[in-house]
Amino acid sequence: MKLEASASGVYPIAPTPFHADGRVDVQSIDRLCDFYVESGCTGMTVLGVLGEAPKLDAQEALDVAFRFIKRAPSLPTIVGVSAPGFAAMRSLARAAMDAGAAGVMIAPPNTLRTDDQIVSYYSQAADAIGADVPFCIQDYPLNFSVVMTPLVLKRIITDNPSCVMLKHEDWPGLEKISTLRKWQAAGELRHVSILCGNNGLFLDFEMERGADGAMTGYAFADMLVDTVRLSKAGRRDEAHDLFDAHLPLLRYEQQPGLGLNARKYILMRRGLLSSHALRAPGGSLSAAAVEEIEYLLARVARFDKRAACPPLADKARSA
Repeated sequence: MKLEASASGVYPIAPTPFHADGRVDVQSIDRLCDFYVESGCTGMTVLGVLGEAPKLDAQEALDVAFRFIKRAPSLPTIVGVSAPGFAAMRSLARAAMDAGAAGVMIAPPNTLRTDDQIVSYYSQAADAIGADVPFCIQDYPLNFSVVMTPLVLKRIITDNPSCVMLKHEDWPGLEKISTLRKWQAAGELRHVSILCGNNGLFLDFEMERGADGAMTGYAFADMLVDTVRLSKAGRRDEAHDLFDAHLPLLRYEQQPGLGLNARKYILMRRGLLSSHALRAPGGSLSAAAVEEIEYLLARVARFDKRAACPPLADKARSA
């Protein structure tokens, strides 16, 4: 079940769950997988930025990827394989594909500055992992400090037949989607799937610009599924109404530094994670932050009952 350019829907970025002592929480991985399947997700992505991949050793990374792949065989799984060197990238990519992954995702190192450097890097990366491994470009300049213009993306896609997907996380980036789809319509660029990240901050309009779905870690993947479905069905106001109800909480989750812990806390409140712990080094939520998240959950629940969480004991809040 290899990744194809026709991929669409929602591929949530899965967190790597940890116990409070830093051990990988495999039972929470299983709950997440079951939730993604039940929510109507069409795939999932592991070992991304949300997956705290740099905090895992090589064997742990493989074990985490394997657990997700084996638990949800019906979902095409994309494995993040970004690494400082191509040897490590190739090793993880080949092992993941052998285990049943659908494809891999590659982010650019922050040392790339010119267009030619970026294009050359992806050509070398594609050669390193093998032409038989479908890959997704991760375009996230706010995090990686690498700016990919539409023309650069066009060159990467054209030069590498194994490139089948773009994870679009530029901001502002709506015009980038429009440009790529315009070239496609004119026959100047082959079709690739465009799934949008950056916590889905602009997913409502990204869908209208030609995106195929979402690839992000917002704690309500089921809401993302509904938003994408409504948008594709042309039910614009319903899609925006649902998205708007979640926007304050979604925005809160996207805070640099704090956001990952907040997201894990919400997933814990939804019964999907045993703990919202980050692996060290990582911060923790203050009592004020917890109160704010609880307040936002209650507000979202007025419109979307999926945000209604049962009362939580004080001890569980700090888990």
